[in-house]
Amino acid sequence: MKKRRADRLYAACDGETVVEFALVASVFLMLMFGCVEFARLLWTEMALQQTAISGARCMSLAQGSIESSACASGGNYSSSSTTSYIQTTASGWGLTLANSDISLNNAATCGGVSSSSQVTLNTTFTTPVPQLVQLAAGGTALQATACYPNNGY
Repeated sequence: MKKRRADRLYAACDGETVVEFALVASVFLMLMFGCVEFARLLWTEMALQQTAISGARCMSLAQGSIESSACASGGNYSSSSTTSYIQTTASGWGLTLANSDISLNNAATCGGVSSSSQVTLNTTFTTPVPQLVQLAAGGTALQATACYPNNGY
């Protein structure tokens, strides 16, 4: 009697598909969410770098003869106008930067070129699925730096 019950249990395939789906689906979903979050990380890094480049250029032009720069106030360079410009540019990329995330230097030496405008931006990338994506768990610190010669030359 016990042998017949064991044979019947061994031959049963009723829940096999469900078990296989559960095993494969969990791996597939982790892989899919991992790829999406890694792509978001790269997007954020690229957006931060483009914002830094735009801010450094705007800051540089504000110190020259161009009075219509968004980083100038009354024809002169303004750090508060530059910070506001950078925050607006970042928000266009879907990023939020606080004043403390932005570092400005209008007399930097970059790549051997003195009298350059330098913008350094810092942010932390966080993911809504940190349990699945251990790479970005707890946040990943991102930094972007850009320089532009003053007066746009």
